[in-house]
Amino acid sequence: MSALIFDGKSLAAASEVEFARRVDRIIAHNGGVKPSLATILVGDDPASATYVRMKANACNRVGMDSLKIKLSGKTTTSDLLREIDSLNKRLNVQGILLQHPVPPQIDERACFDQIDIRKDVDGVTSLGFGMMSMGLGAYGSATPGGIMRLLEHYGIDCTGKH
Repeated sequence: MSALIFDGKSLAAASEVEFARRVDRIIAHNGGVKPSLATILVGDDPASATYVRMKANACNRVGMDSLKIKLSGKTTTSDLLREIDSLNKRLNVQGILLQHPVPPQIDERACFDQIDIRKDVDGVTSLGFGMMSMGLGAYGSATPGGIMRLLEHYGIDCTGKH
C-alpha cells in the first residue's frame, strides 16, 4: 500500500462552501437572523486564543455571527457558570464553545455541563457525550469528527483496524 497524504485544507475549503449554503438556508428560514457561535476564553493561553480566533474567522467565512467572551484568568467557577447561564438564555446564541483548558481554579466539568445540550457544539457536556456514544443525535467532539470526515472522504475503512 502506497502512502496517502490527506489534504485537510482542501477538504475544509470545500466543506465551508457547503456550510455557507446551509447557513444561507438557516438565515432564510429564520427571517434573516444569522446563527451565532459564542466562544468563551478564560485566561491568556496563546494557543487557546488562536483557536478561538480561528473559530470566529470560520464563522465569518460561512456567514455566521460570532460572539467572543474573554474572561480574566482569575475568573471563578461561579463567575463562569453565570456567564454560561447568560449565554444559554440568549436567543441570538445558537452555539457555545468553552475553550479549554480553563485555569486550574475552575471546575471545568461543572462548567461544561452547564452548557445547554442544544448549544453544546463541541460535544463536551456529559449528556451530549453520552448521547453521541449511544448513537443518538448530539454534536460530536470536533477533533475526532474531523478525523472521521477525512477518513470517510478518502475512503479509508477502519473496520477491524487497530
